[in-house]
Amino acid sequence: MRIELGEYVIRDWASEDAEAIVRHANNRKVATWLRDRFPFPYRAADASAFLSVACRQDPRTVFAIATPDEAIGGIGLDFGDDVHRFSAELGYWLGEPFWGRGIMTEAVRRFTAWAFEHLEVYRISAAVFDGNVASIRVLEKAGFAREGRLRAGAFKNGRVLDQLLYAKIKEGIA
Repeated sequence: MRIELGEYVIRDWASEDAEAIVRHANNRKVATWLRDRFPFPYRAADASAFLSVACRQDPRTVFAIATPDEAIGGIGLDFGDDVHRFSAELGYWLGEPFWGRGIMTEAVRRFTAWAFEHLEVYRISAAVFDGNVASIRVLEKAGFAREGRLRAGAFKNGRVLDQLLYAKIKEGIA
């Protein structure tokens, strides 16, 4: 899979991305807003473990955001099961040197359009920690609607946090 984003691209992960992942993911400012399964510090062994799964997915649901030279972040979907099997939760991250350029907004916009066209999904949601203003703006600019607040919905960095729920529904479904 390949989605062009001007000078950036969304593409499949490759084993050669390990070093770049560590370089960009081993950052407390990145990890602060992600789930605990995204480790900090982020080491080479973490990148290898992630890539061993990501590169073997079928179908692939997690992808790299990259420059022509290196991976700089990631984006992907986590599908539900049973009655939620056509719903997926969106996750994404971007290396700090690339923040504030509109890259993630465009990546989310294009990636969700691709997912609705190519995957069996009709609802894509995202749960954002309250206070993550940048991610909230990304979702809103990418056409996601705020659906609610999960009060005390997460425990992160020793604190109980609310989560804000956003979603985008495939056109023609609801």
